[in-house]
Amino acid sequence: MPPVGSQQQAGDLSGHHHHHSHHAEMRGSAIPSPPNQMPMDESRSVSMDFSVSIPAASATETTTMVPQKSPSFKVVPVLHDEMAKQSDHSILSAKTAAILLVKKALAEFLGTFLLIFTLLSALIMNATHDGALGLVGVAATAGLAIMVIVASLIHVSGAHLNPAVSISMAVFGYLPRAHLAPYMAAQFLGSIAASFLANAIYHPENPGAIVATVPTLGTTETFLVEFVITFVLLFVIVALIVDPKAVKELVAVAAGAVVMMNALSAAQSTGASMNPARTLGTAIATGTYTKIWIYMVAPPLGAIAGTGAYIALKH
Repeated sequence: MPPVGSQQQAGDLSGHHHHHSHHAEMRGSAIPSPPNQMPMDESRSVSMDFSVSIPAASATETTTMVPQKSPSFKVVPVLHDEMAKQSDHSILSAKTAAILLVKKALAEFLGTFLLIFTLLSALIMNATHDGALGLVGVAATAGLAIMVIVASLIHVSGAHLNPAVSISMAVFGYLPRAHLAPYMAAQFLGSIAASFLANAIYHPENPGAIVATVPTLGTTETFLVEFVITFVLLFVIVALIVDPKAVKELVAVAAGAVVMMNALSAAQSTGASMNPARTLGTAIATGTYTKIWIYMVAPPLGAIAGTGAYIALKH
């Protein structure tokens, strides 16, 4: 349906046309105008009618008006407008990136907190209930915790839950360097908070002996064990994350399985940390710092080596 205004305007124009045709016949013009062509004076009047509807300056100002086709009329405002849009877009992009990084850091804090609290709960329950869970039960708890937390948070932050993982990802370009410090801070804080909460809830006797990673091997052997088990952890994770042929849905399952496997093989010798945040959190909460430097250095180096080994193998 056409707009009401268009019908009215059409009616006015047709009425105007019939009015002039009637006067032409009254004058007895020898050459009447064709039905589809207006007389010259009528076309001028129509054009004047339309020009009146367009706001314009007065006759005295028309000589100083800037033509609408002049570059000074169009290009400058458009340039300013585009610059303003780009500036707004960059500000919005920066705000969005900052908000996303905060969300990622919160996900790392929460994920690491849940992982460490679950692991420490299992360790304390096993110690205070005469080995009810056993080594297999504690290792399975760690593996299951990794599995469910990674599956829940991998789409938010990558679910590193471990400074060694984040460091290796940053070294090889899978994590922006600017994100490394917030990720690591969130992971350390999550572990520290979980360690204090577990102590506050369970009040275990001699908590350092139960939850801290105290090695039973020599310094070199402890370093090598932590290096190797973290190497294996990252080799498997990177294989599933980086390789386009891999089934990425298996990342959570594989990571949980590797953690359980490493715990079974190394828990009695080094505590099977693989994670500087896991060790530092319980060290601070219990005041147990035995050979802590090994757990700060060996896992990141093993993680970098494991990541590099898979990338070298594929490329």
